[in-house]
Amino acid sequence: MMGYYIIAGLIFLVSMFVSNRLKSKFKKYSRVHLQNGMSGKEIAEKMLRDNGINDVKVISTPGMLSDHYNPSKKTVNLSEGVYSQRNAAAAAVAAHECGHAVQHAKAYSWLQMRSKLVPVVSVASKFSQWAIFGGLILMTMVGVGVGKTVLLIGIIMYAAGTLFSFITLPVEYDASKRALVWLETENMLTNAEHDAAEDSLKWAARTYVVAAVGSLATLLYFVSLYMGRD
Repeated sequence: MMGYYIIAGLIFLVSMFVSNRLKSKFKKYSRVHLQNGMSGKEIAEKMLRDNGINDVKVISTPGMLSDHYNPSKKTVNLSEGVYSQRNAAAAAVAAHECGHAVQHAKAYSWLQMRSKLVPVVSVASKFSQWAIFGGLILMTMVGVGVGKTVLLIGIIMYAAGTLFSFITLPVEYDASKRALVWLETENMLTNAEHDAAEDSLKWAARTYVVAAVGSLATLLYFVSLYMGRD
């Protein structure tokens, strides 16, 4: 199992680096105040209107970088540091979350696929590692046959989560692309503000890349255990 701890450790370190860089970028660009004077809430509401979306509400949610779009409730949830703030970072995040609302309204295929996987992944993520480690223990204590079966079930469940993380990538990148195109087309930001918004979204996207690659690396390690190679 030493290989698992090495992979987990590397993933943790890279994830921490990217997360810290994202927080640093957000803090930096939070000091780039918008010349148009609009808050994150106002930018989000305008982007929704410009895309003909009138049934989605923009609300405030507690926490830092807790922003998200809720397709079931049709709400754009903006964190306290975005909802009322008037800076490049807030503009980027607000427009990005509205990008998901636009995807939903236009039935974007990758978003639909991800939404269908949510119930499966929510269950699989709770039990996959229990099954994997349980299978490894059973292989040692009871026998390879029973243990490998349980291990395989755990791997299949873990694979569902890995698939979900990769499907998330085009969803997130597309939402950022929609956000940046709208911000530029509608002349919402100056060139410097637009560059700051773009850099913010790039680092946010990298957190999803790290999660996907890390999940794949871990999955491949578990598969190697199943195949009898450590």
